[in-house]
Amino acid sequence: MNPAVAVFDCDGTLWSGDAGSSFMTWTMEAGLVSRERMDWIDGRYRGYNRGEVSELAICGEMVQMYQGLREEEMRKAAREFFSGRIERNIFPEMLALVGQLQAKGVEIWAVSSTNDWVIEEGVRRFGIAAERVLAARVEVRDGLVTDVLREVPTDEGKVASLTRAGITAPDAVFGNSIHDTAMLSIARSQNGSQGRTSGAFPVNPSTGLLAHSAALGWPVYYPASVTP
Repeated sequence: MNPAVAVFDCDGTLWSGDAGSSFMTWTMEAGLVSRERMDWIDGRYRGYNRGEVSELAICGEMVQMYQGLREEEMRKAAREFFSGRIERNIFPEMLALVGQLQAKGVEIWAVSSTNDWVIEEGVRRFGIAAERVLAARVEVRDGLVTDVLREVPTDEGKVASLTRAGITAPDAVFGNSIHDTAMLSIARSQNGSQGRTSGAFPVNPSTGLLAHSAALGWPVYYPASVTP
């Protein structure tokens, strides 16, 4: 393949673990949010785990919970959190792949339902600029975080976010969860030596995505640290 545009999910794809829920817990432990806000999001997250709150709703609420805090404070927290909790979980193979693609002039996009502060901080390690990040975000007014959602890229929302950015048929898409299925499905197929080749690449797939990949014939890849 000679891709011009490649799209990457982040949590579970570029690094192991869920940085979104981990950041939520970390900020609560650090006392960044009030007890009232902590109790509210804890109840909502428990409801999510019971299937009573949707993926879309909880991903948005995990950004809205910081309403009233200064964005500068959030970015500082994201730097400390990522370097202390997530950076060591970066998949070396994915770091190398992104670097190789960039060296060939491939346009790289990062798409995630985790908040933009953490994702922008994390993908700096991959040389991906903030302008190429599509993540869960709220409006910031006068330096203060609000509860007005601007974007929550999950499931079909990832495709919608890419479409708004002018990306409708990327050459290669990498994702790890069933919530990446819609985004993986828009990857362009290319002619290869053995016929048409899909540009969808499940990495470290969840159980749901693994079954979906088997049905569609998508090749599955596991970085060494998470190989079953």
